[in-house]
Amino acid sequence: MKKVFLLAATAALALPVLAQEVAPKAEEPAQPREERRRESGMWPAFFAICEYPDAYDVVGLRLTIPFSTRQENVTGIDLGLWGRSVTFEGLMLSILRNDVKDDLSGFQVGLYNSVGGGDLFGIQAGLWNEAGHMRGIQAGLVNVAGEARGFQVGLINRSETMYGYQVGLINIIRDAELQFFPVLNIGF
Repeated sequence: MKKVFLLAATAALALPVLAQEVAPKAEEPAQPREERRRESGMWPAFFAICEYPDAYDVVGLRLTIPFSTRQENVTGIDLGLWGRSVTFEGLMLSILRNDVKDDLSGFQVGLYNSVGGGDLFGIQAGLWNEAGHMRGIQAGLVNVAGEARGFQVGLINRSETMYGYQVGLINIIRDAELQFFPVLNIGF
């Protein structure tokens, strides 16, 4: 009896949907490539080979062989030789370079790590690390930051303003009373 009632209820709900007259769609004008790319949705995981695939967002795993330029917003893990994106949340692990144009929340590990004009919230570890606004840790041979709040440890550490600590052979805070100090420099 319960099965018959369930089938009847399903049919009653589905009948109006099936009975609707489907209006023919008007021809839509061709969209520019940029808009099609933005509407392409999210991918759970894929290989990015140079400029393929032409996706806007990635959520999950991205393997960049040798590099990738099309995926602008990446959330998850990025593995490969050269990782690029506009915004990133997660772990970027590239052998050569990690490059984020705007904001990064998470970790960058590679030879050269950069967060261009945006904010770094997390950790950069590599030979050369640079960030416009850093909130976290930079660990490498050379660490460069515009405005830094956190900790820099390396051979050469440089920041415009610093609210935190620098540990290394050469420590420079441009906007401080004591701009240079070896071994340990503190900004507040």
